Formats: sequence, C-alpha cells, structure tokens
Amino acid sequence: MHISVEITRVSTPWVLLGISKSQKAAADKVRRAAKGGETRGGRTAPVPGRKGQESRSLLTILDKYLVKEVLGPFGLCIGGFTIVLLSGYLFELMDLLFVKKVPADTVMRLLGYKLPSIVALTLPLAVLFGTLLALGRLAKDNELTVMRMAGFSLFRIAAPLLVLGAVVSGITYWANEKVVPEMNHREANLVRRIIFEDAPPSIEEQVFFRDPEGRFFYIGRVDNQRRQLHNVLVYDVKHGPYPRLITAAFGEYGESKWHLRDGIVQELDESGVVENQVRFQHMELPLTGKPERFFGQQKTTDEMSRRELGEHIQLFQQSGLQVDDFVVDYHLKLALPFASLVFVFIGAPLCFAFGRGGRMFGVILSLVIMFLYYVATSIARSMGANGLIPPLLAAWMSNAIFAGLGAALLARNP
Repeated sequence: MHISVEITRVSTPWVLLGISKSQKAAADKVRRAAKGGETRGGRTAPVPGRKGQESRSLLTILDKYLVKEVLGPFGLCIGGFTIVLLSGYLFELMDLLFVKKVPADTVMRLLGYKLPSIVALTLPLAVLFGTLLALGRLAKDNELTVMRMAGFSLFRIAAPLLVLGAVVSGITYWANEKVVPEMNHREANLVRRIIFEDAPPSIEEQVFFRDPEGRFFYIGRVDNQRRQLHNVLVYDVKHGPYPRLITAAFGEYGESKWHLRDGIVQELDESGVVENQVRFQHMELPLTGKPERFFGQQKTTDEMSRRELGEHIQLFQQSGLQVDDFVVDYHLKLALPFASLVFVFIGAPLCFAFGRGGRMFGVILSLVIMFLYYVATSIARSMGANGLIPPLLAAWMSNAIFAGLGAALLARNP
C-alpha cells in the first residue's frame, strides 16, 4: 500500500491511503486551489490578490458546484410531484365534468386555483429529493471524499444546501400567506356554486364567514337535513361602541333568521374585557341578504392566512372557548414551511454516512424521511388538538425532532 504524507502551506495534513490516481489528482487540484494558484502546464501559478479574497473565491466555487448539483433534481421533483398531484385532483373532477356537465373551462379554472397549493406542498419534498439525490451521486463518485480530504467539514459542505433550504422555506411561507389561501378560497367557492346550483345554499361546519352587516360567524357542527346548528359563535362589532359576543350550544337556521338556544351574550369594553354577561334560553338573530352571500364568505383554515386565523382565534379566546385545534393549525402555518430546512438538516448527514448507494439510495431515503415526518406531524397535531400537549409544541415537534437528529449526526461526523 502506497502512503504519502504532505503538509500544505496552511498546515493541513494530507494522508492518502491507497486511493486511485484520479482521486489523488482531484485532491491535488483542490489543494492547489486552496493555495491560491491555477494549474498551468503542471505548475501552480499564483493568482494575485489577498489570501482572504482567494479563500472566498474557492468557497464560492464550491458552493456554486453543490447548488448546481441540487437544482437539477430539485426542479425535476417539483415538476414530477406537481404533475402527479394535479393529475390526482383532475381525476376527482371528472365527476363534475361528466355527471354535472360542468364546462371544461370551469374545470381548468379549478385546476388553476389548485396549482399554487400543490406547488407549495411540493417545494419541501423537492428540496429533500434534490439534496439526497445530489449528495448520493457525489458520495458514490467519491467527490465527497475528495472534499473531506481537502479539509472541508461536513457542515461546511452542507452550508450552501442549508441556505437553499432556508430560502425555499421563506418562499413557501410567503406563498402560503399571500397566494395559497386566496386561491383555495376561490376554488372552494367555485365548487360550492357548482354543488348548490340545483339546491339552496347551506351553511358549512367548522368554517368562518361574515354577513353583509360585518358580523363574524362560526358554527362547530351543522345538520343540514334538520337545519340545526351546534356550537355557534357570533362576533358583532357594529352592535354598539364596543363588540358583542354571542355563543349558543345549538339552534336552527331559516331563510331570514336564526333561532339560538342555551347561550350567553357578552358585552366587551374597549380593552376586550367582559363588561356584562347575560344568559338566554332562546334568541332570534335576524339575518339580512340572501343566503348565497353567506356561503360565498365561508372560509376554512386552509382558505385563511396565518394573520386571519390568528384574528379569529383571538375572538374565540375572548369568548372563553377552547380552540386548540385551530391554535395548532395557526402554528403549523409557520412550522410546515420550515420543512425544507429541516429536510436538509436530516438528509445531508445521512448521505454523508450512508450515501454510497447513489441516486437509488437517495430516492428510497427520501420516501422514508417524508413518510416518518408527516406521520409524526399528524400524530403531534392530533395530540395538540385534543389538549394532550400544548399547541405550540404540537406544531413544532416534528421539526425539532428531525432537525435535532440531523444536528447530532453532523456533530458526530465533523
């Protein structure tokens, strides 16, 4: 076995144990670049400039190389996942096209409204696939070994990928706040109009909406056959100088009024504190406008931005209602976009340790990580919604677990 030991100008030891000539040549090239020179005819010619500038230039080249390797599979995964998920949604819309005779352009509008939410969902998955496929290829071709031999730590190699994950997380959060809720709301309203075109519009359960008078409504459960409401909340901001909260255990709804039963009316002061409270057994709540105005304003949590959901949660908490499930969704709107960064944290060190399998290993590992992450997120959300753990912990638990595992793997293999 041939062993050669060389000390560079920056006192970095090189120990090449039986590596191939191509690997040694690559390592020599990286070492010469680290000394600030270019190879010309087998010699190293110095590049003018200060040492700090030379080091930064080398790091920029390495970063560009790694990001370029990731962007290819990243883009392919976005396109592939989007096509698959959009095709599945189109399959669901076939009943509207052939049974209800919905025009084809309306179906295409539904697909267009659905597209932003699908792309936002695929971005973290594409980051994971891109990271694992690119690093798997580099590990199989021994390029990661060469980088390590050049003196780069695993964290330094993964640094540009972590930056990429953070950027994608920011883009995902922006899309989920500014674009996705509005598109989801338009899609839901269009579906509601299609479904109820042959029947009178009805109130949906677990949604938020407001009437033409500016009152905010929430109904926990609806029985449309009996026209009954359960767990009703009405927030009236125009009743007087200060808001009024009306909560009722159940009631019935008609065309122009609701009959609420077993409820409480709370008058709030300017600070949001309950100033007066009256219990009632029966209350008639008049409604103005056509029923179509109501279902056009209904919104689920998917149709609301984080800011909108936070405002409604504040109304609930002022009325003394427990809405842990909505609080978990509120925190998830911030936690889920960070999945891109978390996937790099866990995926990169796994590739460093077990990446010899190449691209196929990256595909399999991506599927395993995605499955475990979303299963853990679903379990944590269910626990938070049922009050078993705090909502904030439920939303961030999966991120904390997977990011912690990734950080531990990086620390064990510096």
